[in-house]
Amino acid sequence: MNAHRWSVVALAGFACCVAVSTAADVSAQEVPLKPPSAFATIGDARARSVALFTEAAKVIQNPRCMNCHPANRQPTQGDDLHAHIPPMHAGPGDHGVPGLPCKSCHGDTNVATLGSSIASIPGHSHWALAPASMAWQGKSLPEICLQFKDGARNGGRSLSKIQEHVAKDPLVGWAWHPGEGRLPAPGTQAQVGALIEAWISSGAHCPQS
Repeated sequence: MNAHRWSVVALAGFACCVAVSTAADVSAQEVPLKPPSAFATIGDARARSVALFTEAAKVIQNPRCMNCHPANRQPTQGDDLHAHIPPMHAGPGDHGVPGLPCKSCHGDTNVATLGSSIASIPGHSHWALAPASMAWQGKSLPEICLQFKDGARNGGRSLSKIQEHVAKDPLVGWAWHPGEGRLPAPGTQAQVGALIEAWISSGAHCPQS
């Protein structure tokens, strides 16, 4: 790599590092999720199914997830979903563009910073944007629910594979370990996985528009 290329990458890395947004006055306190048993008294299966998915949506629509499911092919940052700085694009493989891949800033793990306006730089070995077909930002919960169920848009996954993805995928799991300075998603990965499993078992019904 020539000196100019190195300077571009270094500059991009620096810009990324100084611009990752953090939530103000972040604490480690967890936001709870209701367990599937909390909805057992809802006698109507459709209503119970909708209630389960709505509870799971506390995670699905959380900024830790929504930032990687942007309305266009550009990621967002922070709890306010502001534009990524430096400007980034998913590229052909959802890992950034040639010369400026996501890994220019995002390593295999979260990295704490010293003497910086941010507490940490997020990282994971599989860091990437969700595919365009699974863009969630700007969509209603009924629309997102239909995306979950549509094999043509969810990567060809069956409902059981969707549940496995939510409950076990390590990149999804990053949302509960987002690094210093960021609030984790509500509950735990296992808990939202249990909600999705119960949603499927009750008919996988979606909220009405």
